Amino acid sequence: MQFAKFMTVAVAAIAGALSLAPVTAQALDKVRFGTNWVAEAEHGGFYQALADGTYAKYGLDVTIVPGGPNVNNRILLPVGKLDFFMSANTLQSFDAVEHNIPTVTVAASFQKDPQVLIAHPHKAQKLEDLRNLTLFVSKEGMVSYFQWLRADYSFDETKVRPYNFNPQPFLTDENSAMQGYVTSEPFAIEMQGGFKPKVFLLADQGFNSYSTLIETRRDLVTKRPDLVQRFIDASAIGWYHYLYGDSRPGSELIKKQNPEMTDALIAYSIAKMKEYGIVDSGDSIKLGIGAMTDARMKSFFDKMVRAGVVKSDLDYKRGYTLQFVNKGVGIELRPK
Repeated sequence: MQFAKFMTVAVAAIAGALSLAPVTAQALDKVRFGTNWVAEAEHGGFYQALADGTYAKYGLDVTIVPGGPNVNNRILLPVGKLDFFMSANTLQSFDAVEHNIPTVTVAASFQKDPQVLIAHPHKAQKLEDLRNLTLFVSKEGMVSYFQWLRADYSFDETKVRPYNFNPQPFLTDENSAMQGYVTSEPFAIEMQGGFKPKVFLLADQGFNSYSTLIETRRDLVTKRPDLVQRFIDASAIGWYHYLYGDSRPGSELIKKQNPEMTDALIAYSIAKMKEYGIVDSGDSIKLGIGAMTDARMKSFFDKMVRAGVVKSDLDYKRGYTLQFVNKGVGIELRPK
């Protein structure tokens, strides 16, 4: 009798476990998140949330789809091939409104745009000093932050030369400055040029665009707000873990997706994100990583209108929503 009772219980337990297995699998919502470049530390919070199981804890089965020089993930979002996309800066939110693209920004992972101008250390002490130098700026830079430099700092377009994402022209001409990200190009210059360059973070000079924003489709916000909320919350926690905890799981996944990435560059990028408050500063200190505010959006919009980048009658508020942010999710993970 005892044996029969044991077998009955055991069979019931096995059946219960088997019945739970598919339910657990089905509970994870599949999500495709497209980045705007190859895997790098600047995407670390997302890779961390995937690698350390945070997304899974939030009921998400996330696939990260890397971008790259020949990949345009942004066009895959409105047609449903992606559920979320990492946009470069706030201007892309304005662009979506202007062109009636059915997407909306739902979080800003970076409080500061990491865009910098880099000079030889003895040639510039303040941003205005760069006006006298040859500037290597990309096409994208010319239609965005350079127009702000022209309007607010009287930079001259005739001083600009095309930037080909190679520091050599800058290294060979000490009377030049080049664009870059605070998390990467200064490192390359230190390695190749053997000197520490002068770095001007445009965010600290007044270019107050958000960066590494999370965009999604308007229909997903309407039909699946719970899914959007879980992705934003889990991503924020991933960033806290990556910046302030053990970043190795995220970094290892980054290197797996991008074998050219080195431990040295990853360490440098994390250190600079923390030093300059790229991810966690300003409003995010109280509101949590991913924070956005109407006041900040209006301030940047007004600057872009003054610079002639966007039209003054653009209904820019349609480009974002504060529905999913500013809830303080993960703040307790920041070191005291």
